[in-house]
Amino acid sequence: MPIRPSRPRRAMLAGLALGVGALLAPAAQAADAWPAKPIQLVIPYPPGGSADLLGRPLAVQLQQQLGQPVVLEYKPGAGGTLATQYLARAKPDGYTVLMVLAAHAINDSLYPKLPYDTRKDFAPVSLVANLPMVVAASAKLQARNIQELVQAAKAAPGKLTFGSAGNGNTGHLAAEYFSSIAGVKMTHVPYKGSAGVVNAMLAGDIDLTFDSISTSMPHIRSGRMHALAVTSAQRSALAPEVATVQEQGIPGFEVTGWYALIAPAGTPPDIRQRLAREIAAALRQPQLQSQLAAGGYEPVGSTPEALQAHIDSEIARWAAVVKSTGAKVD
Repeated sequence: MPIRPSRPRRAMLAGLALGVGALLAPAAQAADAWPAKPIQLVIPYPPGGSADLLGRPLAVQLQQQLGQPVVLEYKPGAGGTLATQYLARAKPDGYTVLMVLAAHAINDSLYPKLPYDTRKDFAPVSLVANLPMVVAASAKLQARNIQELVQAAKAAPGKLTFGSAGNGNTGHLAAEYFSSIAGVKMTHVPYKGSAGVVNAMLAGDIDLTFDSISTSMPHIRSGRMHALAVTSAQRSALAPEVATVQEQGIPGFEVTGWYALIAPAGTPPDIRQRLAREIAAALRQPQLQSQLAAGGYEPVGSTPEALQAHIDSEIARWAAVVKSTGAKVD
């Protein structure tokens, strides 16, 4: 015969159940009501860079799906850490999200004192896209492939200059990593965003850059820059004629840029799951796919859990690169 709790015990259990339900109800109602106002998508670099070129069409598509404006807010500076600090202090209600790049994982080990905790102050939403990088040379540089670049760098250690979109940017660390593997020394010149790097390249102020293929390829097509290699393991569909760094005699070198959305810690899981599903749906739309393909982006779309696993692995990976190269912020 089953043992039944006493009447007082049953009353207590019922009260607990009602109490838990009362606590959960507001969160569920908030998730169901989201979004009820505009969403702010923070971009950590100036307009014209790869994050902007991805963020703009994505925001348009999400706005159509969600029925609320998705407003881009630019907060460049300090390798993306200024925007990240801004997000860490934002209200965790699902109305402020940040597009992070690989630099988000790099900064964890590159900057000795960050104004936030990379692991504790943020909540993952979705991995949005991957983007190969290109090793682009200015018109004044005579090198036309990786081996010629290595020869030029070895002939004059420290003379060749490479630009990046800022200290801690993926391009910065990619070049440092390349220099370490190839056994060369080049001088880093940081700028505030990819647009600044491109302008410096076109003016001949710097020799080369490890930049996103989306921002450099138009100038390579025009002949004002030269593509020496792509940094991914496989050639890019945007420029299949450009060989990889590995194909040109630097085994083991692979760097691919990635873009993801994160929210402040404490943002309700239901809201983050909803936004992740909306992003995945947006990336399946033919018009957005066409726009991203034109820029060389490779759409992903993931769960928050998958993004967190990716960020954790990237933090470990880039910590090893920072240690092995001795990379520092200028």
